[in-house]
Amino acid sequence: MKNLNEAQVERLIRISKEKPLLPETFVPWADFPTAETIFLPEKLISLYGDSLFDTLTAEQKKELGRLEVIQVMYSYGWSEGLACLFFNRHLLTIDPQSAEARFLIRELIEEFRHQEMFTMAVKAMDGTPIPPTGWHKFLGLVTAKYLPSSLVFMSVLAIEHMADSYAKHLRKDERVYSVLRKCSELHHIEEGRHIFYTEMWLNKFTEKANFFMRTIFSLVMMTNIYFMRTLYVKRSFFERLGVVDADIYYKAARKRFKTNLADNCLAESVEFVRGFNGFNFITRPLWRSILGVNI
Repeated sequence: MKNLNEAQVERLIRISKEKPLLPETFVPWADFPTAETIFLPEKLISLYGDSLFDTLTAEQKKELGRLEVIQVMYSYGWSEGLACLFFNRHLLTIDPQSAEARFLIRELIEEFRHQEMFTMAVKAMDGTPIPPTGWHKFLGLVTAKYLPSSLVFMSVLAIEHMADSYAKHLRKDERVYSVLRKCSELHHIEEGRHIFYTEMWLNKFTEKANFFMRTIFSLVMMTNIYFMRTLYVKRSFFERLGVVDADIYYKAARKRFKTNLADNCLAESVEFVRGFNGFNFITRPLWRSILGVNI
């Protein structure tokens, strides 16, 4: 990839090798939640902001946060597995001695560690996540296996931006379970390198993209954020809480989570799309209606 700054890529490779962060030692797996521990800041809980949230007891709110963050951790691991599938596919098309190939191998190593870390975090919270639906699996595999590399890198970046913003709220709230805070910190450090590389890689495509391609890139970002959002909130969570009508709570949570995610986790994605002029008369109304962002 001619537009990649090889000196910067070599620096990313060197940092990855010289300063590895191993989940086995970085995360305090021996820590257990206490009575004061929370699992998710309230502003990230799906139902937060709806009047039904106030009908839940403190324990139900805490439990809903635990169920949802378990689902989020599991979804991160699953989506990173799809990213690794794509990275291996992409490696077969480039010079194996290039800086690009050697960085992607380092990224694969780190992403596989992340998948194991998220699995361990779910286990530490005694979690039982809900697998993706058949449609999620189908769309995920089609994206990773068949779409052009530029669109898949854009898909990966959309999820990386959102995941990093979401994790920021976990790692900065000292009430949150220490295992989750340290998982979020490790992910933020290594994902920062991945985001920097991906944005640099995509610059070749976005800096001279015409109106049509800017629209496509914007829509890819938008649909991948929506795709991930649909993995997070589940009706069965409210059944487990024992509320009177789980379906009413679930519908309210889906609607409210759209706003909560937009308010707290999509600023970086919006700024990236704005940077390549990806908002226009086609995409702007869709981002507003589908993702609820104020642009």
